[in-house]
Amino acid sequence: MKLFAIATVLAVAAAAPSSYKPEYKAPAYAAPSYSAPAYVAPSYSAPAYAAPAYAKDNKYAGITVTSQSDERNLDGSSQWSYAQSDYTTREESQVQKKLQGVAYDSYGKATYEDVMGNTNKGSSYWVSPEGEKFTLTWVADEQGFKPKGDHLPVAPVHVYELPVAPVHEYELPVAPALPYKRTGLGYSGTSFY
Repeated sequence: MKLFAIATVLAVAAAAPSSYKPEYKAPAYAAPSYSAPAYVAPSYSAPAYAAPAYAKDNKYAGITVTSQSDERNLDGSSQWSYAQSDYTTREESQVQKKLQGVAYDSYGKATYEDVMGNTNKGSSYWVSPEGEKFTLTWVADEQGFKPKGDHLPVAPVHVYELPVAPVHEYELPVAPALPYKRTGLGYSGTSFY
C-alpha cells in the first residue's frame, strides 16, 4: 500500500507543469578590458635537420602479412597463426586443463588440489638472411617447455663406466690383551686411572 502511495505522488509530481521558462537566455558577458599578449617570434633561426637516410636496398621493406587467423573459444582454448610474404609462419594453440597444483593455507600448510592451467604447443618456420631454413616446434605443459628443432644445440651424450674401487683383502691385527686390575673407582696396571 505504501508503495502505491509513493508511486502516485511521483506520478503527480511528474505531470505537474514546470516553472522553467523556455525563453530564458543566458546572460552575455562583456569582453575583458585587457588585451591578450601578442606572441613574439624568436629572434634566432631554428636549426635544420636532415631527414634520416634509409638504405634503398632494404630487402625486408616489402614483407607483408599474407594470412592471419585468431580463434578464441568459450572453453578457454584458442589458436592463432600468421604467414608472411617471406615464407615466415607461426602457429600456436592453447588448451586449458586441470593440473595438480599446490595451495598454501594461512598457516603455511601445503595442500595439493586441482587447478586450471594452460598447455601450449606451436611451431615456427623462417628463412635466415643466408638462406638457411629453420623449423621450431614446442610444447609447454606441466612437464615444462620442450622445444625441438634441427638447429638447436644438443648436449653431448657421454657414455662411460664408473670406476670400480679396488678390493684389498687383508685381516685387521688383533690387539693384545692387557692385564688390569680393578680397584675401587679406577683401574690399575697398564690402564689409566
